[in-house]
Amino acid sequence: MTVEIDDRTMVLERVIAAPVARVWAAWSDPAALPRWWGPDGFSCRTKRIDLRAGGEWVFDMIGPDGTVYPNHHRYVRFDPVDGIDYTLLWGENGPKHADASARFEALGGRTRVTLSMTFVTAEEYETAKGFGAVELGLQTLGKLAAHIGAA
Repeated sequence: MTVEIDDRTMVLERVIAAPVARVWAAWSDPAALPRWWGPDGFSCRTKRIDLRAGGEWVFDMIGPDGTVYPNHHRYVRFDPVDGIDYTLLWGENGPKHADASARFEALGGRTRVTLSMTFVTAEEYETAKGFGAVELGLQTLGKLAAHIGAA
């Protein structure tokens, strides 16, 4: 499910048939996160990963065709209750792409995961939508569910 908040913000949601603790474990384990992060057919090559407030994840996403997409996440908040807030950069210490968050809502043994991205400009938002960011983001949440055995 996707919800538009304004002309720069994309919100994706998925309910996963697992408790918050299991979903959180997949996000907070530096060995697990790169295994499921990204759309179908993509893989991650991690340079550095430090999953905590003040930490960062520097990695390349590698597309099915071998195209490399440099990424850098800087974590502002990293907490199972309050969620994750981070800044997305185009490559290590590159220009800011968006502010993002992940929230985890307990639903009686299931978890609603809500991802939000506020892009730097409305044009970047439209470009992201144009290349399929909504569908690709939902695929990522599908890979999360599959990783924890809740697909």
